[in-house]
Amino acid sequence: MNHPTTLSFWERESFFKNIDVAIIGSGIVGLSAALSLRARAPKLSIAVIERGALPEGASTRNAGFACFGSVTELLDDLKNMTENAVFTLVEQRFKGLERLRKRVGDKNLRYEAFGGYEIFKNTEGSVFKECSDILPYFNKHLAAITGKKATYQVSTSDFGFQKTLPHMIHNTAEGQLNTGEMMRTLLTLARKNGITIFNGLKIDTLSENTEGVTLWTSEGWAFQAKHVIVATNGFARQLMPDLPVEAVRNQVLVTKPIANLKLKGSFHYDKGYIYFRNIGNRLLIGGGRNKDFQTEATAEFGLTDNIQNSLNMLLKTTILPQQMIEIDSMWSGILGVGSVKKPIIERLSRHIIVAVRMGGMGVAIGSLVGEEAANLVDL
Repeated sequence: MNHPTTLSFWERESFFKNIDVAIIGSGIVGLSAALSLRARAPKLSIAVIERGALPEGASTRNAGFACFGSVTELLDDLKNMTENAVFTLVEQRFKGLERLRKRVGDKNLRYEAFGGYEIFKNTEGSVFKECSDILPYFNKHLAAITGKKATYQVSTSDFGFQKTLPHMIHNTAEGQLNTGEMMRTLLTLARKNGITIFNGLKIDTLSENTEGVTLWTSEGWAFQAKHVIVATNGFARQLMPDLPVEAVRNQVLVTKPIANLKLKGSFHYDKGYIYFRNIGNRLLIGGGRNKDFQTEATAEFGLTDNIQNSLNMLLKTTILPQQMIEIDSMWSGILGVGSVKKPIIERLSRHIIVAVRMGGMGVAIGSLVGEEAANLVDL
């Protein structure tokens, strides 16, 4: 007779006994929730469960943009959302960045306030004019959020690609950071605060009961927690199929060092579907899922020739034309998006809370989302 795999007595007693809150996902949201809970309750038993060796998904695989919304994005949002909803979301993103910077520290983040730039092609003169004409309206609304009278400004900066991309709008309140150092610091902070982190442990099923929640693992064994926070973003529907969050893939590449690289800052292109930035004297470029929405609507990591070639071509013909460029590395990340540009932060039942659907803005809004999810736990 075959018996199901179970924890040993020693494993159960030493590692998985009396867990007050289990947080599934060790990305920005999950670790922010754990640290917020620790601040509320110093003696709480908190365990963060991560299926990968590192935080899988987007937290260690994004571009490191400290951004909160380009002008074309906000214009598009105003067509589908109320004015109040749009600027509330912008404020949440900006406050989330402030919380992240305060918690991790600009030095640990390698934060650089180079600003962000939305760039427009020669053929987008009318779009650029629409955007530049509405800057006073946006600046008026953002003044109370960013503390700047003119958050957005038309830019004449010279980054060497003005012949191919002649129009730019500068977001003076944006910056960039080192994603790897951000997550390494958050993981260190969590461990220093007595938060247990289990890597390589995939949760397949949650079963709620009167005492809390049973978490069933892919190994076939289970353990109990009084409360669970699901913070798996793009992978959320693997646990909860009915959640309105869709997984999408973004592909990225980074060059080898480039001599005399003029470009400094974070750049949004093609309505934000393409993004690029400098990392020292390297250039990172990513996105492009609008070239193949169907294929990129997936929770599977991977690279495709179609999008990698498109990013490479844009880099060599438009952004850095007539320069010798070699590619150093390529990767992909998984985002959680939806028809509504708003995170899901909800108590689904007495013991289960979800904090997902960052909409590609996890760096900005993740700290705030984690904190709000932690506040829903009934201690």
